[in-house]
Amino acid sequence: MKLSQGVEWCLHTVVLLGQIPQGGPLPRHLIARHHGLPDEYFAKYLKLLVKAGVLLASTGPRGGYRLARPGEHITAWEVVEAIEGDQSFFHCQEIRQCGSGAASPEECNEPCAIHQMMQVAFLSWKEQLSRTTVADLVGQVPEHVRDRNRLALVNA
Repeated sequence: MKLSQGVEWCLHTVVLLGQIPQGGPLPRHLIARHHGLPDEYFAKYLKLLVKAGVLLASTGPRGGYRLARPGEHITAWEVVEAIEGDQSFFHCQEIRQCGSGAASPEECNEPCAIHQMMQVAFLSWKEQLSRTTVADLVGQVPEHVRDRNRLALVNA
């Protein structure tokens, strides 16, 4: 499984926004510059987060992006789902019914063991991300880094 770079960009973005007093807003170009991201390409991911209700966007001279809810109420899964969708990373092709070793449709009433294993793995992964909030992730950022980020972005 390989996630798009947008997942990493967006997880770092929500963690950064969670560090800003009163939650922002921060202009897109400042967030992009802070993480060394291409501003225009980054914009498409921010739009997905707004559409998913993870971020709020405002326009004007004091506009930008901020968390749509307190960090305690936004999960890592919401961010991943906004970028990648909610589908399992495994898509069973039912190859057990193909080729010279094909099983009959009657033998395939239940998902195969591989399909079941992958579904359990996906649900476990999703559950872990659903238990981890933006606030949890912000809490793991060292205090001196949070202070540095606040100074750099609030005074920009």
